[in-house]
Amino acid sequence: MIIISDTSVITNLAAIGQLHLLQKLYTKIVIPQAVYQELTGTDITVPGSLEVQTLNWFEVYQVKNQGLVTTPLDKQLDIGECEAITLAIEQNAELLLIDEKRGRTEANRLGLRITGLLCVLVEAKQKGFILSVKPLIDNLIHNAQFRVADNLYQNILTMVGE
Repeated sequence: MIIISDTSVITNLAAIGQLHLLQKLYTKIVIPQAVYQELTGTDITVPGSLEVQTLNWFEVYQVKNQGLVTTPLDKQLDIGECEAITLAIEQNAELLLIDEKRGRTEANRLGLRITGLLCVLVEAKQKGFILSVKPLIDNLIHNAQFRVADNLYQNILTMVGE
């Protein structure tokens, strides 16, 4: 099973101390080189930076088809999103973890199966890896500046019975 991730799911889970959920849910996470650079290529410590460099369940792949990468750039996506989408196509990934609206729209247009951070939390609760979703979403909102529309917040909590 190949699971590709963009930057945001990793940084946000790391920011609230829940990055381990990715390994519990998916065993291994593949990230493209551009995502690795977004996480590690700055002087500022980014949540998840150390983890992607040291945990053996993260693997970094180089995108082969650079021409395919440039197509989503026309949709105003950043290079990490473009490479994550391209790598998901190249590797015939089972799932792409991506949160940004434009990236999700492009991935859907290309027929990729996607999920975002909130659905990762829902799945983690359904599988018994966490007891409650609400405190984690609240932590994301207050400490990681994660934006969640009020109706989506309520829908997620209703979905998980909280």
